[in-house]
Amino acid sequence: MDYSAKDIKVLEGVEAVRKRPAMYIGDTGKKGFHHLLFEILDNAVDEYLAGYANYIKVKLEDRKATVEDNGRGIPVDIHPEKGKSALELIATTLHAGGKFDRKSYKYSGGLHGVGVTVVNALSEEMEIISKRNGKIYRQKYRKGVPITDVEVIGETQETGTTVSFKPDPEIFGDLTFDPEWVRERLKELSFLCKGLTLELEYNGEKEIFHSEKGILELFKPQDVLYEPVYFEDDWIKVAFSHSKTEGKVLLYTNNIKNYDGTHFSGIKSAFVKAINDYLSKQGKKTKITWDDIERDLILVLSIYIPNPQFEGQTKWKLNNPEIKGKVESFFYNKLKEWLYKYDPKPLIEKILENYKIRKAIERAKEIEESKISMKRSIIPGKLADAALSDRERTELFIVEGESAGGSAKMGRDKFTQAVLALKGKILNVEKSTINKIIKNQEIKNIFAALGIDFKGNVEKLRYGKVIIMTDADVDGSHIRSLLLALLYRYARPLLEQGRVYAAMPPLYKITIGGKHYYAYSDEEKEEILKKHEGKKATIQRYKGLGEMNPDQLWETTMNPETRNLKQLTLEHAEQADYLISLLLGEDVESRREFIIKHANLVKELDV
Repeated sequence: MDYSAKDIKVLEGVEAVRKRPAMYIGDTGKKGFHHLLFEILDNAVDEYLAGYANYIKVKLEDRKATVEDNGRGIPVDIHPEKGKSALELIATTLHAGGKFDRKSYKYSGGLHGVGVTVVNALSEEMEIISKRNGKIYRQKYRKGVPITDVEVIGETQETGTTVSFKPDPEIFGDLTFDPEWVRERLKELSFLCKGLTLELEYNGEKEIFHSEKGILELFKPQDVLYEPVYFEDDWIKVAFSHSKTEGKVLLYTNNIKNYDGTHFSGIKSAFVKAINDYLSKQGKKTKITWDDIERDLILVLSIYIPNPQFEGQTKWKLNNPEIKGKVESFFYNKLKEWLYKYDPKPLIEKILENYKIRKAIERAKEIEESKISMKRSIIPGKLADAALSDRERTELFIVEGESAGGSAKMGRDKFTQAVLALKGKILNVEKSTINKIIKNQEIKNIFAALGIDFKGNVEKLRYGKVIIMTDADVDGSHIRSLLLALLYRYARPLLEQGRVYAAMPPLYKITIGGKHYYAYSDEEKEEILKKHEGKKATIQRYKGLGEMNPDQLWETTMNPETRNLKQLTLEHAEQADYLISLLLGEDVESRREFIIKHANLVKELDV
């Protein structure tokens, strides 16, 4: 076959972004759709970080979003090398911006010159208005390409930038902006950016988010065991306390949320070292670990660094190696000083209590392991194992109900697929003691089948994929959330490694002319019926997986060639964990507020 230079296709600029959007925004689903808005929002926040903006407004109109700030405005003068307006270069050229030499922006959370360009490339239409030099400048675009010049449309003494865009339905389908997602991000930014005013407008309503206390407002007095401890410098803010109910670790780099990274490693090392040094000087021989500190810990860490290096475009992990030592040194010195200057008794008592719990868990685990062989026959009648032992070629389906489990076991690929059937809803780990959790038979079955332990060790994990397969109804979503909360709390590495998935079973079986069609949503059902308009159709609404025979379950939900899996990330698990804690936890007032607020809201939670 002839293969030469003419066969090499070079994708440049917006064409490359439109061809492979997931490379730039993670995915083209709801998360990627909102990522566009957050990229523009991050640019506005960068103006605040640079000391030029104190107000940002976000307006939502279904598929259209507008972000306005009162910063300096995007430069419009002609670039000396490119011969184009700086505004046009920023909006249409990858890696063009003012965030490289650090003269215009010391700290930035944006994508280093690709944020606006990527949003432009993936938008059906976009408009940028820049107020500076006493004039109002505007340029319009369609799918990343300018359709007007940079033109003066008025005069003003104000400064700032306004970006309006409509994500392209060719890429995102019929997705619309979710005010709840945007509200949470603006609320989060108000805590991180003390003194910044953020406004959200949608459906004719306006909300204002503003904080004068910063990250300390994330600590509710009624929820913490002791007054939050707070340290700061010009590049770092960190606060912590222990919760009466549940802990949470929130990490940020230049206002971008992370789930792990070198900044967190620095905190952990410093915390363990400082506490052990203190205990040693008190004459105690106890050697605590991070696990003893982390249980029920509320920690908020926000750092600002000139050149953040993230893992992936979604920035879930900070990779700058030099940051670990810098954070560790700062936090160790501050914490050490605090331990001797103030009364650390509530903190030390909580850590020592956690130490005792950890030791009790280890002893209980040793007893359990002495009773139970970790062979594949570990759960007779519960686990139908795969014939192959190659982890990366096998997968475990955790199935709701013994009826569905029976169909799954009969319909599966016995070489590569294992099935573990559960008896309905598992234990809610948010309202249970650790001793009750590790003794719960269903949870023990799950962990034993996976080959992991309650310490988060996953080296002996047996399956490359862990697939949660529940009914496509409210109860199924609840069970999936309970399982996610369990994995988030006690098997987090599985989520970090991207090994956890949700099976997406169909809602309907439609029979037309002797042929069967499966619909995974009401919209898909209507499309099938419309396509076969005029023909007699029999519609079966599946109430549960147990209603499917083995062949149907294989064809629709288990066959790797035809199934639809949804990868569940740390963000999904965090959301599930939050909802379970809120709706089933001890905080009655917060649950009441949530129910009142969402009483009339009918929508499927994206977990």
